[in-house]
Amino acid sequence: MKRIYVNEEWCLGCRLCEYECAYANSGISDMVKALKGKTIHPRIRVEDGDGVHFAVNCRHCTEAICVKSCIAGALSRDGNGTVVIDREKCVGCFTCVTVCPFGAIMPAADGKAAQKCALCTDNVKNGVPNCVTYCPNRAIVFEER
Repeated sequence: MKRIYVNEEWCLGCRLCEYECAYANSGISDMVKALKGKTIHPRIRVEDGDGVHFAVNCRHCTEAICVKSCIAGALSRDGNGTVVIDREKCVGCFTCVTVCPFGAIMPAADGKAAQKCALCTDNVKNGVPNCVTYCPNRAIVFEER
């Protein structure tokens, strides 16, 4: 299964991946209308520390503890092996947020459900997630390892 990987040595910390993620998941076809003057809620986030920048996103773990710990059954794998959240089933207990060893699951903007990277499965245009396509330094890649 292809996953998103980050080459920290190439990450500039520009946060463009966060904006592209928020835009891709906004459901709005115009980036300015989707993001201008709004607080963004990306499913990927850039962390900074000691001169190193890296994007944190869901790793779609083989033994995903978030899926195992979800009391509502809202987290599951789709047909491609991608870990996804069913917002209709999510009860907002945020157990998944607590157990994720990478900090890749977070409360959604409305605070009623969790959100995480789903590899743009519901909105990708060219087969590659937006954060990968628009990373100016090619620090984020979408590949099988």
